[in-house]
Amino acid sequence: PHRTGLYEDPPSACWPIIYSPDYNITFMGLEKLHPFDAGKWGKVINFLKEEKLIADDLIVQAREATDEDLLVVHTRRYLNKLKWSFVVATITEIPPVAFLPNFVVQRKVLKPLRTQTGGTIMAGKLAVDRGWAINVGGGFHHCSSDKGGGFCAYADITLAIKFLFERVQGVSKATIIDLDAHQGNGHERDFMDDHRVYIMDAYNRYIYPGDGFAKRAIKRRVELEWGTEDTEYLQKVHTHVEGALNELKPDIIVYNAGTDILDGDPLGGLAISPQGIVKRDEVVFKAARSRRIPILMVTSGGYQKRTARIIADSILNLHNLGLIDKELAASGVANPKVEQMIRDSAKGLANLS
Repeated sequence: PHRTGLYEDPPSACWPIIYSPDYNITFMGLEKLHPFDAGKWGKVINFLKEEKLIADDLIVQAREATDEDLLVVHTRRYLNKLKWSFVVATITEIPPVAFLPNFVVQRKVLKPLRTQTGGTIMAGKLAVDRGWAINVGGGFHHCSSDKGGGFCAYADITLAIKFLFERVQGVSKATIIDLDAHQGNGHERDFMDDHRVYIMDAYNRYIYPGDGFAKRAIKRRVELEWGTEDTEYLQKVHTHVEGALNELKPDIIVYNAGTDILDGDPLGGLAISPQGIVKRDEVVFKAARSRRIPILMVTSGGYQKRTARIIADSILNLHNLGLIDKELAASGVANPKVEQMIRDSAKGLANLS
């Protein structure tokens, strides 16, 4: 495999929470023309700092994915297309981007997305090493190897999984749990005939992208009606996450935790409360941790003004419940499975004596 700077080990004192100030998209107010908060990632981090969960030197700094990294999945032809501003305008759904010189587009739009993509790839290895990892950005689930769309210019989920398959021993099966309000047609197209990847996708069946071809890759399809509310939603998530993990125990779970299921989201069309979102993330992490499967979470879609607070609240809740902890992270143990074996044998010895 090619050399990459994305797999270097961060200091063991760090939380496996990945972020960079470069995630945020800001240029001359143009970002306001898209129905989202283009600084949501930074706001999540600020809330976590206010709550004293993390500090700047305790999070893992995301690095930008290089062309060489991106070519692990993307075609050269696709990457070349992004050198046309109008193509990027179409993918990001910010029409004025078409009129900007491409060097501005590269620096102000694509670099943030490449840095978030680097963050997801880094989070893959961290999750395997430490049992869990959260990329505060990423989750570009509409992008496949040769086609972007729906604000997704790079296929970070596909990349993270392919990197793990190629470079990390013992990772040969992955499960994607995609709970963004939209169908994750990008990774579905990329893994269409790949039996190593099990995809569960719960989405509003009536909205973008309605990709019938990509649906063939979904092993567990949960199609939701307009205005689905907490009780029904959480029951379905619980049933199907448990079902998916009972059907196949993967070596890694990639959890696409979109918050566009939130009531009032202009694009999602579902009606889940902030508490419902926090509970949903808890259900997924509980299922992963009880089975000792490493989990990588990306934040994906959902850009209402109150979204950042909800993501932060969810991470704080996971911490309060002991579903994410720095101790496991800092113990320097290469793999949570190994740690469990050590614990079990210690118990065994204690019982003998």
